[in-house]
Formats: sequence, structure tokens, C-alpha cells
Amino acid sequence: MSPGQAAARARRKERRAKGKSATSPFIVLTGLSGSGKSQAIRALEDLGYFCVDNLPTTLIPTLAKLSIGGEITKVAIVVDVREGNFLSSFSGIFKQLKRMRGLHPVLIFLEASNSALVRRFSETRRPHPLARGRSAAEGIRDERSRLALIRDMADEIVDTSDMTVHELRQFFMGLSRDRRKSSGLVITIQSFGYKHGVPLDADLVFDVRCLPNPHFVPELRHLTGRDRGVVRFMERSPSTREFIKRLEDYLRYVVPYYVAEGKSYLTIAIGCTGGRHRSVMIAERLRKSLAATGKTPVRVRHRDIARA
Repeated sequence: MSPGQAAARARRKERRAKGKSATSPFIVLTGLSGSGKSQAIRALEDLGYFCVDNLPTTLIPTLAKLSIGGEITKVAIVVDVREGNFLSSFSGIFKQLKRMRGLHPVLIFLEASNSALVRRFSETRRPHPLARGRSAAEGIRDERSRLALIRDMADEIVDTSDMTVHELRQFFMGLSRDRRKSSGLVITIQSFGYKHGVPLDADLVFDVRCLPNPHFVPELRHLTGRDRGVVRFMERSPSTREFIKRLEDYLRYVVPYYVAEGKSYLTIAIGCTGGRHRSVMIAERLRKSLAATGKTPVRVRHRDIARA
């Protein structure tokens, strides 16, 4: 590591230490074109930030002042070479942000290797903003050189060369101070009938048509899986009890992986023939089981319960 790089790292650590007691997070995203700034700003938006992409550099202090003590308490913006005054004025404006009381400005610089950036521009078929009449590789080298000073100012430097969209999202989830409140997974358990079609928005689908069917018991046919008679009938079956136990164990095992991936919504579909008896009973039982953990909000929907 060169003396200049060591000094830049020391400055970043010092700025992070000073910012710990600040009240209003104000994230400034910048970096190389094609490094993932669009995906990053969407991740921050999901985390409850008020986000602005390609904000004119001169308007940054105005937005920062509005965020101090106002209704907008968490702000994230993207600024880069698309804006004409960015390179000439950004350094002074960011220093101005750091002098504002009650503001916690965080500069995050996204970058990637030349080969990764060339591949991304080739895949998307979009022109590099600094490569008018030149190759993407030339534009990337030019931009990297121009942004070197701004890179040294950054509090966080993120290399996205080998990162998936989910891994990039995870980084920003970890950056968010109140991620437990804003990034929680919401689980929807939906019963349905196969005769009416599989739900299109289902992430996981489980078929319970192998279980004993209350439809063929005359006194239970007009009831639903919410009624005690149907529940008792199904609970008497060892196969039903074993099915529920194994399904509960599986979901307790797999749900934390969806949380770690940063998924916001998980729809679990439970299907029987008509969507009135077996799927409804199993969905209600799963709701109680998953809600008992207290880790994720769980809601239940019975799509076909009212169908004849």
C-alpha cells in the first residue's frame, strides 16, 4: 500500500468515527459508470431512503438542508459524470456537507474492474458517457482517471466486479443503521385450488392433495378448512400430522436464507383440489407456526375459499 493510499484509508476511518453520533444519514453514491449505482439506489430506496438519481451537483446542499430536522430523515443521492459540473464542483460541495451540523454525509464510491465494466456495457448495449465516438474501454480508462481524487475522498469503496445484485443489496442492508425495521421479510401464505390455477406470484408451491380429503365426508363438504370439524378430521390422520411437521421444519430452515438474501416478500402457496378444505387448514396451521417465532410478519390469504 502506498503512503497516499494509507493516508486516504486513515481519513476514511476518521470520518466514519466522527459520523457515528450524527442524526441524519445522507448517502452520496458515485463511482464508475456501469459499476451498479442504479441497483444500489434501488436497494437504498427499499430500505426507506428518499432517493434521487442524477441530482445536479449545485442542488445537493439544498436537499441536505431540507433533510436536517425535517420529515425526510434518510436521503440517498446518485451523482456522477453524467452531470456537467460534477467533476469541477463536487469536492467543494461535499466539504460543505461535512460542515453542516446534524448531518451525517457518507460518500460511497462504486467501482469495478475494466473487464467487468466492458462486459456490462457490451451486454446492455449502452454507450459509455465519456466514450462518444470511442470504444467503451477508452471511456472507462478516461473516467477512472478523472474520478481518482473523488475516490480518495470516499468513506466506503465498493468493488462490484464479482458481486451479484443480491450481494450488492446485502452491502447496503448492512450499512443501514435501522435495517431490522426497514428490511424485514413479509411472508404471505396463500391457499388455492389447483382446479382454478396455480397463483402466478408464488415463490414456493406445496401440493397437499395427497392428504385425506374432507370433501368426501358429507357433513364436512359444506365447511372450510377454518371450521373445527374439518380441522379435527385432518388432525386425526397420521399422514397429515407428519406432513405439517416436515413442512414447518423445512420453512423454519429455509426462511432465514430468504432474509439473508434481502428478499422483501415471500409468497408460500398451499394447494388442494378446490382450495376450500385441506389447503386452507394447512395454511392456517403454518401461519400460527411461523408467526410464533416472532421474527417475520406473516399473513394468510385464502384465494378460492368462497368458490363452490
